Amino acid sequence: MGAVIDYHLHLWPHGEHDRPVELDELAAFCARAAERGVREIAITEHFYRFRQARGLLAGFFRRYPESGVRAAMEAYWEENAQADLDAYVAAVLDAKEAGLPVVLGLEVDYYEGEMDRVAAMLAGYPFDVLLGSVHWIQAWAFDHLSDPVMMAEWERVGVEPAWAAYTRSLEELAASGAVDVLAHPDLIKVAGHRPSVPEEYEARMAEAAASSGIAAEVSSAGARKPVGELYPSPRLLARFVSAGVALTTASDSHGLGDVADRADEIAAALTAAGATELATFRARRRVALPLAHRGS
Repeated sequence: MGAVIDYHLHLWPHGEHDRPVELDELAAFCARAAERGVREIAITEHFYRFRQARGLLAGFFRRYPESGVRAAMEAYWEENAQADLDAYVAAVLDAKEAGLPVVLGLEVDYYEGEMDRVAAMLAGYPFDVLLGSVHWIQAWAFDHLSDPVMMAEWERVGVEPAWAAYTRSLEELAASGAVDVLAHPDLIKVAGHRPSVPEEYEARMAEAAASSGIAAEVSSAGARKPVGELYPSPRLLARFVSAGVALTTASDSHGLGDVADRADEIAAALTAAGATELATFRARRRVALPLAHRGS
């Protein structure tokens, strides 16, 4: 049986502009999830894809030194910030009203020094769950695997400094209180680069989640990337469980194709780590779902 929930789903694939959110499209997401043993999904589009994010954070990356990666990131961010957050929220709420098993979410990236303002804006919306992500280190989008400018930066920065900076950002994001779940918590491994002692960073990640009371996500997305492994690693997942960190499960699908991807594999990883329940969310309040209820 699958992992019951898929709490990380995007409507618009990378490289494609937004389009109106249709009820039939959300129904198709729910149907695909149900086929794979998942009975509730969260729609969690990227905050940076909305005009409201651009209005709040315009020029954010200019605080960092001028460089090729900064120019690429500014262009990427500007190109993507086209959708209307109000319309997105209304469409997902309509799906909930229609009885579809969806909750309203958003994936919120870490913006250094700006999380209070981000949280204040998002507090005005009826979100069920907010995912928190670290996708860039300063202006470096370390997970843009198809961008040679971004990938060349790995050699310039170095693996150890990259992991250190990523972990520091994750700690600050968790402590901000702005989000409910750490999405793909060890995303920094995406390209397959690992430090000599990853356990040191993983211990800090687990402590950041435990001390802040934030949940962490178990995601199949890493299995589709060069690293070829779920997020988090088995070792980090065991740390989360040992520390009492609440867990969600996710595919991080961008479009219908990977909805509830590897749900059985995620469920097996949870069992192996000793997890006994998942976290669901309503109005940003966590509700425990015992894993023993699978298939009920």
